[in-house]
Amino acid sequence: MAKIIIIIYTTYTHVYQLALEIKKGVERVNHGSNVEIFQIPESFQDQVPDQMHEYSKPDIPFVTTEKLAEADGILFGIPARSGQFPAQFKEFLDSSSQLLGKESLNNKFGGIFFSMDMQQNGQEMIAFTVINWLSHHGINFIPLGSGSHEELIGGIPWGAGTITNNDTLRTISEKEKDIAQFQGKKFAEIVIAYVKGRTTMTAKIVTENPTQVLNENLGKRCRKFLVGRKEQD
Repeated sequence: MAKIIIIIYTTYTHVYQLALEIKKGVERVNHGSNVEIFQIPESFQDQVPDQMHEYSKPDIPFVTTEKLAEADGILFGIPARSGQFPAQFKEFLDSSSQLLGKESLNNKFGGIFFSMDMQQNGQEMIAFTVINWLSHHGINFIPLGSGSHEELIGGIPWGAGTITNNDTLRTISEKEKDIAQFQGKKFAEIVIAYVKGRTTMTAKIVTENPTQVLNENLGKRCRKFLVGRKEQD
């Protein structure tokens, strides 16, 4: 079964609400995946959140970099403002550098979704930054794709989104919820197909050529040992 995780940072819960819709979309692909939502820890000083309008945090577990390595697919939910994403999110991405040398995230799948205070507020720049990070780790990016332009909604071809307005009081529209569910379903279908194919191919190799499997496992153990020795030096 494919393991999909949704990692968010949220201040006013808009990103969390989108994550719930994306999770619904993933779960529409029956019996193929396990999906969980995690949040990035807060780094504000204690007195700052109390001064923020309707500040709240969802009751979901905090993420660690180890969760990245455990997943087959990773969806990131990011609040965007003027082409910048929160320092907390950047700090989390930077903390994953330990996984880069081990190629722990190679051949996984990734996607992104956003909240923004207004349309065309630099979410493309955030998308490019995250896609660059995905590429360095060898993660395959799955975009949302283009859709209808008949209604004012959040989201871009790279991922679903919602518009909060400057006062953060706008709620997620039904159309934005539909798009988020569509992205979750599309993402899950691709990840599940890959995991099933990988499992089938591995079983076939084990059956037809067990010697090859033994040699590959020995090679992986040797590389892991050498990487560990190099880190100690």
